[in-house]
Amino acid sequence: MQARAPVKPRAWNWRSRAARGLVYQLVALTLIAAGVWFLASNTQRNMAVRGIQSGFGFLQQAAGFDIGETLIAYDPAQSYGRAIVVGVLNTLRVAVVGIICTTILGVLVGVGRFSRNALVRGLCYGYVELFRNVPILLQLLMWYLFFVEVLPAPNEAWKLLDLFYLSKGGVAFPVPVWADAHLLTAGGALAGVAVGWWWRRRVQRRFELTGENGNRWLVPLVAIVGLSLLGWLLGGAPTAWSVPQQEAFQVDGGASATPEFMAVLVGLTMYTASFVAEVVRGGIQSVSHGQTEAAGALGLSRRQTMNLVVLPQAMRVIIPPLTNQYLNLTKNSSLAVAIGYPDVVSIANTTLNQSGRAVECIAIIMLVYLTTSLSTSALMNAYNKRVAIKER
Repeated sequence: MQARAPVKPRAWNWRSRAARGLVYQLVALTLIAAGVWFLASNTQRNMAVRGIQSGFGFLQQAAGFDIGETLIAYDPAQSYGRAIVVGVLNTLRVAVVGIICTTILGVLVGVGRFSRNALVRGLCYGYVELFRNVPILLQLLMWYLFFVEVLPAPNEAWKLLDLFYLSKGGVAFPVPVWADAHLLTAGGALAGVAVGWWWRRRVQRRFELTGENGNRWLVPLVAIVGLSLLGWLLGGAPTAWSVPQQEAFQVDGGASATPEFMAVLVGLTMYTASFVAEVVRGGIQSVSHGQTEAAGALGLSRRQTMNLVVLPQAMRVIIPPLTNQYLNLTKNSSLAVAIGYPDVVSIANTTLNQSGRAVECIAIIMLVYLTTSLSTSALMNAYNKRVAIKER
């Protein structure tokens, strides 16, 4: 066996490209840090000269204003910090639910653009052209007016099966009365997701090695439902539900989503899904037509061709622009302030007006959106690396 040649140590001198690159990076970082320090100190000095208070200590002071929609307990006597946390949760609520709904609707419309039914193709095309060419702010206002003007009053709400109610008061729906068993049910569902993920990886490996394709959905579905049911039974099988009921002046009971939340959610979903549909369409069209012809020659059905041949190759084209649309949806949620939804921008603006801490409040808003955007981007980049086609 031939011995490997010894690794030569790097020559750390100015003639080395690696050494020069490291020096350039250190100089750039030093200049950036100096610039940030200069701006921060200059701003703080000018604010002190003008008698403007600075710092984040105001977050401990009592807010003194109410918030109409909260996911956690909140009282006006609590601090500004607590109020901003409520706003952040409201923003995340819209972003997470909106991304899920946008993905489902956008994929369906994008795939529908290739339907053999001319009516389906025309409806998908019309949807894309309508919603992506109308400004998002106008769409939010349109949906808000629909929920507060067009819909009937709460005492005359539209209902479905006496379980779901739609009115100017929002959407009311039944929810289970919380018990410890529901925590076990959620744990069982998470375990089912893990089992389903393991099963799909197993089927994929077998398909790559032998060409035999198994059912990728039945076992995960049975695992999620079965383990959730097992957790529910172990917790005592509670059956109590809070069901909304039509009262003389309003719908009482159950859970509800306010008109502001519904307007923001529907508006962002309909708008962003039109772009996601175009992303999906472009990704599918990027796959060579010869691939579908080869799949047909092998006897694969149209559904099998889409699931096993087209989409796996299209995903490497779809994921990067899809990430941009997720980021756009999250950032566009800041427009919810126009219709009164208490997101982080709305609550930070109220805090700014009462406390006068403009720089701090704007910095908090920037930090929230920067954190959510970077987190979304990191997750999507990890998924993109996972589904990318490996070159041999």
